[in-house]
Amino acid sequence: MAKAPPTRTPVPPSAVFPIVALGASAGGLEAFEQFFRAMPVDSGMGFVLVSHLDPDHASLLSEILQRSTTMPVLEILDQTPVAPNCVHVLPPNRDMAIFHGVLQLTVPDQPRGQRMPIDAFLRSLAEDQGENAIGILLSGTGTDGTLGLRAILGAGGITLVQEPASAKYDGMPISAIQAGYASRVLTPDKMAAALLPLNALPPPVTAPAPGSGMNRILMLLRNVTGHDFSQYKKSTIGRRIERRMAQHDLGDSEIYARYLKEHPAEVQLLFKELLINVTSFFRDPEAFATLKQDILPQLFADKPEGYVFRAWVAGCASGEEAYSIAILLREFMDELSEKQQREFKVQFYATDLDDDAIALARAGLYPPNIAADVTPERLRRYFFKEDAGYRVKKEIREMVVFAVQNVIKDPPFTKLDLLACRNLMIYLEPELQNRLLPAFHYALKPGGVLFLSPSESIGNHPELFAAVNRKWKFYRAIHSAISTHAVMASGLSWVADNNGKAPVEIVKKAGETNFAELTRRVLLQSYAPASVVTDAKGNLLFVHGDTGKYLRPAPGQASLNIIDMAREGLQLELRAALLGAETGATLNREIRVKTPGDFQPVKLSVRPLPDPEGGQGLLLVSFQDFSHATPAKPARGKRAPLPVAPPAG
Repeated sequence: MAKAPPTRTPVPPSAVFPIVALGASAGGLEAFEQFFRAMPVDSGMGFVLVSHLDPDHASLLSEILQRSTTMPVLEILDQTPVAPNCVHVLPPNRDMAIFHGVLQLTVPDQPRGQRMPIDAFLRSLAEDQGENAIGILLSGTGTDGTLGLRAILGAGGITLVQEPASAKYDGMPISAIQAGYASRVLTPDKMAAALLPLNALPPPVTAPAPGSGMNRILMLLRNVTGHDFSQYKKSTIGRRIERRMAQHDLGDSEIYARYLKEHPAEVQLLFKELLINVTSFFRDPEAFATLKQDILPQLFADKPEGYVFRAWVAGCASGEEAYSIAILLREFMDELSEKQQREFKVQFYATDLDDDAIALARAGLYPPNIAADVTPERLRRYFFKEDAGYRVKKEIREMVVFAVQNVIKDPPFTKLDLLACRNLMIYLEPELQNRLLPAFHYALKPGGVLFLSPSESIGNHPELFAAVNRKWKFYRAIHSAISTHAVMASGLSWVADNNGKAPVEIVKKAGETNFAELTRRVLLQSYAPASVVTDAKGNLLFVHGDTGKYLRPAPGQASLNIIDMAREGLQLELRAALLGAETGATLNREIRVKTPGDFQPVKLSVRPLPDPEGGQGLLLVSFQDFSHATPAKPARGKRAPLPVAPPAG
């Protein structure tokens, strides 16, 4: 016998509890039933179900699910607050968002088949609930929910995905798993056991106690990955560590620290968990409209023909923001060329700490769900439609050079016209923010523009930046004696080291050590291409053979640093190889270098050298030409792509 529809009292706004959103399409009913049969009635969580329903027929989902649980199962009305220990079901022909824990219903403005209701709600939930958001993706076809899970992860929440073999339709689960947005992959009946420990976690601490297991964990992360998370916000980092602990049923941070030491793979999983990779195309559309209509015209206003416009997106995640800016540049340049018959060149860098995210960015392939953020006209002009989604066209991909970089400790790109760093500083402690802003100022030309997110600001540095648009956080760099002093006092390691001069002790050591014999001995063990010996920072100590095709004196003040001397095409890969030399050699990386005459395929190798004196961290950098079967000339379509200038530091 069907139970009478239950009633409940709305939860007080001050109550904080996890909100679990479950998304499903075809075959989802069975998965829902399995999930709720296993979920205790007193879990303390609120549940919201979003599924693809026929807009023209009343739904019986609430009545059917009521047979699988004694929790109240209610069809949502507009302005319904989410309550713990209650199941809320989206009615047919409605879109839904959440604001301050209250569900908001609207009539869809897109036809069925073009809507992504699961993505839309999950993204809203991530923004509203942050670390209390939990996203679950169950059986269904297509890719709805993939980008929503990404938003949940980026906000610090948890994502579960149905084991594809247990789903009637595995399209949605496979899409999320292949994109890397599943915290765990489980059958629906096992998900309750995974969620319950998460709700038992204590509130986030403001800081780990000195000498605690949390500090041991951070120290181990730094030793293994080379990245220090101690200056990231403790509430965010602590909560993510605790959730990794809960997945292993470990309640003590000291025990988890030992577990990390015994399981190196877990260190890498935790490292990926701590990386903040949430973004989307044209995030905050009005901000990007302001960039195109107001900021770019100002930046190009007084620039001569052939000017090289330099831009950098720091913390680019998987590339959506960088490509968004590249598309705006392409559009702006096309319009400028038609009006004024002026052409410019572009140097565009995008970097992130996460090598997996950089790999995704370089591929430029995104799920079909991006149609919610990219206009049909831009999809047509700048993307190819493929079976797996949309791929950014080559003319836009080739505008952006993607590279792995730690923006906190690595030297920044310099002489920039535009620097975008959005939704990174909000995860950093104020002390680190106050060190990073002078670095951004140092990177910008006088009058160059810094582009932040609506949640960020220049903080205590009005001497460095003047507001251009306060609402959308555009700031112009002010260069003065005061700003120069602020940069030098910022405490960033590269400020003291990046003065263009080789340290005196390195020059002295170069005269004392027999680098020639040392280099010959190592080269004889492998091969003898043109090579140089450097210290760990790339300062040149010895040259073997003719390196003129790969290195040349940098313009301006004399520098003995090979990154400064690297020819076009070599600089970013060389920098990445030097930074990674502490953890291993780079062998035969194939790149294209602009040698006198044309681009030449080159194999780059960077090997640590045995140091007879100790302490210098010497490196052997080798270059070897090779030939492809076919010449690699850049393909050109009917319209010439935006000129890309040679990288220059």
